Amino acid sequence: MDAFYASAEQAAKPSLRGKPVVVGGLGTRGVVATASYEARRFGVHSAMPMAQARRLAPNAAYLVPRFALYRTVSDQVMELLGRLSPLVEPLSLDEAFVDLEAGGVADDSRSARAIGEQLRLVIRAVTGLSGSVGLAGSKMLAKIASEEAKPDGLLLIEPGTERELLAPMSVRILPGVGPATGDHLRRAGMTVVHDLVEAGEAELVRLLGRSHGAALHRMALGHDDRPVVAERDAKSVSVEDTFDVDLHDRVRVRTEVERLAGRCVGRLRGAGRSGRTVVLKVRRYDFSTLTRSETLRGPTDDPVVVREAAARLLEAVDTTGGVRLLGVGVTGLADFTQEDLFAQAADAREAEDARQAADARKAAEAERSGDDDGPPAEGPPARDQAAGQAPDGPGTGSGEPETRRWSAGHDVRHEVHGYGWVQGSGVGRVTVRFEEPGSAPGRVRTFRIDDPRLRPAEPLPLVREPPDYSSWPASLPKSLSGAGVADEAESSP
Repeated sequence: MDAFYASAEQAAKPSLRGKPVVVGGLGTRGVVATASYEARRFGVHSAMPMAQARRLAPNAAYLVPRFALYRTVSDQVMELLGRLSPLVEPLSLDEAFVDLEAGGVADDSRSARAIGEQLRLVIRAVTGLSGSVGLAGSKMLAKIASEEAKPDGLLLIEPGTERELLAPMSVRILPGVGPATGDHLRRAGMTVVHDLVEAGEAELVRLLGRSHGAALHRMALGHDDRPVVAERDAKSVSVEDTFDVDLHDRVRVRTEVERLAGRCVGRLRGAGRSGRTVVLKVRRYDFSTLTRSETLRGPTDDPVVVREAAARLLEAVDTTGGVRLLGVGVTGLADFTQEDLFAQAADAREAEDARQAADARKAAEAERSGDDDGPPAEGPPARDQAAGQAPDGPGTGSGEPETRRWSAGHDVRHEVHGYGWVQGSGVGRVTVRFEEPGSAPGRVRTFRIDDPRLRPAEPLPLVREPPDYSSWPASLPKSLSGAGVADEAESSP
């Protein structure tokens, strides 16, 4: 998919079409998740610090991610890919490998190109968004072809032309060549793929080691025999938050850890999995990162069990000086079994019995000392996700007491004006633009931040009535075949 998050936001918000849009964490330590092609002209790109993006493109629209919308669109695209082949290997929400030969829909270049063009038309009709298709005899080359085809294009690498195509490309185009390896190769005088072929396998092994050097030489020759693997099994589930301001209060740190544990279990349950090892990640004020783990007696998806394990792990971490990032994860994933349920219930009962016994002791001690206020509190309860905060988005770390937070880009509904989205908020006011996918650009209105008539809303579908594609790929829906000819004609040079 092309600039997926940003393109989805432009499709959902008619006033942003054709304008620079940046999606990511909006805090001082946020990073860019996706930038629209209009924003990329200013030099904005993914993984860039948001503060730098704002300097390069001050007039762009800066929005928090809406993962509920992105997952819905991703599910639609993956369902379409599943119609082409039983072998679909998702890489992320917006990218996947598909083995067309295994699906019996393509066995030569001509049929592959035809199905690729159809796929682009169907994706646009169903989702309202564009995608780019790369066709080749291997995963590596298909990935390169899809990048070269962007945006909204298709590139087929004919068998036998791989080396010629790769030769002038930067070595960074090859899988496994990151900044460090690329710099190492550059110092050795190798900047393009042709240089790797000329150097030979022995020289690359000397520079990079046997495994990496040999694999890189094969890829430079265009060889990649990795199969497409359907339903890649996740090895872990985790969530993390970076805070705008370092956390120094130990109670606040524990509260955030407990909140993250709850979110992590939500994802774990959403995937229908359980896990046996709880992992805590802490990045301190000096950027040093610590990880601690605890393996439980059996797999669990109980939020109490995970939360208490994460809290125990935190006790072993020195947070003096401040914490800038916290994360909680679960590894050792398994499918749930009845035995796991019994083990989990026993653990929970034991923990509850111990807690009640401790409270009883504290109450008795307080009574003997004449204190009738009861046992001291263990600290504030873990706060719920702030209203208006994306459930998968970055934490604010601000600790503001407001009961309602409106983040730029989020969906809202007003009792009088209907559906809209937040353009911005501050000084007790929130600005909303009222428009929907497919409508004309809407009007902007400002309200008090606590206006009772304004409520958070669920994202609307980008396409209200997608065409019937139940018979595709056996046949292309008539509503698409006619439009497809026009689209191709308009895009021809």
